[in-house]
Amino acid sequence: MKSKQTQNLGFALLYLAMGITLIALGAILVFIIVNGIQVINWDFLTQPPRKAMTQGGIAPALVGTFYLTLSAIIFALPLGLACALYLVEYSPRGAVVSLIRMSINNLAGVPSVVFGLFGLTVFVKYCGFGVSILSGGLTLGIMILPGIISAAQEALMAVPQSLREASLALGASQWQTIRKIVIPTALPGILTGVILSVGRAAGETAPIMFTAATFYTRGFPESIFDEVMALPYHIYALMTEGTFPTRQTAIAYGCALILVILVLVISAAAIIIRQRQRNYEFVG
Repeated sequence: MKSKQTQNLGFALLYLAMGITLIALGAILVFIIVNGIQVINWDFLTQPPRKAMTQGGIAPALVGTFYLTLSAIIFALPLGLACALYLVEYSPRGAVVSLIRMSINNLAGVPSVVFGLFGLTVFVKYCGFGVSILSGGLTLGIMILPGIISAAQEALMAVPQSLREASLALGASQWQTIRKIVIPTALPGILTGVILSVGRAAGETAPIMFTAATFYTRGFPESIFDEVMALPYHIYALMTEGTFPTRQTAIAYGCALILVILVLVISAAAIIIRQRQRNYEFVG
């Protein structure tokens, strides 16, 4: 009887925590939607800012956010997957590997502004890339790299060892086993890490403030060495440096709503890909 009561209390606390989380998330979304939906139209999405950013749209910031996020994923995903493959499949078990894994986990907790200062020192100044898409993408890539490595490691370690042994017993090499058995099986878990990383890369302000973002530009970038507007920094600029706060606050809420929608769309696409992969494995 006492065990049953304890279980019911535990479930009640879980439901309470879930309810509080959903209510808080719903309140934030409703607040952003109510304040931002009024300024969103076709011109808002396709036109550059005008008249001291009190009119016009956010097209340059939207394109800049997409370029920065895409470049970060292009840099971080292959490197993170390769690192996870080495740690799980090739590295010898021991204190050194444990230390590397602990360092990766600690690196994931470093504040984003530290990555921004690192990117400013290394990519902008030392490498000579300047304030550009390349500098911002590399900085964001390094920032999300620990998360991708950790997620990929967990996904790879979740693959049953029996699958590896069966593949090797049939004459496949270790790399063939990894490429055709391990990675496809672990792909849904890897995509989960990518989903979280995309959300973080698209929404960060501090790293791109030092390495990629500009306060205002009317045009679109022509190369990876151009500086760009980005939605997170544009929101920050509108709320802190504008001279027409009443008009610019509404635009900032519109930018926030578009940023949330952008992250949700990218995440939904990754979830669909992950689910299709799982269904394919099940059918196979």
